[in-house]
Amino acid sequence: MSQSLVRALDLMAQLAKQPATLDELASTSNVHKTTVMRLLHSLEAEHFLVRNNAGQFQLGRKLFELSSLALEQRDLRQVARPHLARLNDQTGHTVHLAELEGAEVVYIDKFESHHPVRMYSRIGLTAALHSAAVAKVILADMPRSRQEQIAAGLDYVKMTEHTLTTPEALLAELATVRDQGWAQDKSEHEAIVHCVAAPIRDASGRVVGAASFSVPVVLLNYEDLLKLLPILINGTEAISKDLGWVSNERNTR
Repeated sequence: MSQSLVRALDLMAQLAKQPATLDELASTSNVHKTTVMRLLHSLEAEHFLVRNNAGQFQLGRKLFELSSLALEQRDLRQVARPHLARLNDQTGHTVHLAELEGAEVVYIDKFESHHPVRMYSRIGLTAALHSAAVAKVILADMPRSRQEQIAAGLDYVKMTEHTLTTPEALLAELATVRDQGWAQDKSEHEAIVHCVAAPIRDASGRVVGAASFSVPVVLLNYEDLLKLLPILINGTEAISKDLGWVSNERNTR
């Protein structure tokens, strides 16, 4: 890949975290300030960057246009969106949609809670494979050999006292998820939040995504969170049917 392209992408990644001036960006770069300035001006000319009133560079409209188009091209997101909206209206809780992208599980849509307490998660962020309920649902559908390969390669960051910390623990959890048809994150990623997730299938029956309810523990205890499962599963099955999936019940009639 072109070095100029890599440097330009690095600059945009920095500015995605917070706006910055030329001097601030140059101070953290391993190239000369004039090179950084040239890249910034090129990105600004194409509207990937814009300067705010403080003279700082920040992400521009072109990037948002492209990200919007990229999201619109995701068939899963388009099909799922009205169903997710209904789930959000029914319960008032945060609803996430995630799918596998390469070796990562990525959040591709989100409906915010109706309650004052909001989730930190954002569209485009990745889900921790060893703790997020949506990730467990997607991994559970994979062949055992692939699960073992992924589990062996993870960095088991212990985020709470409930986080799974070994490949053996994750593989056992995935077997449970596969058998019961849904997954939980029982305060494994954040101590103050717990989640339940259910699979979304395409016409072949393969799990192509997952939807979840994420709820602060102060709003619902775990037993009440589990009471949301029938609503969630009804929603994910409706999405699956819109994607062409035919349930086993219909196949056996």
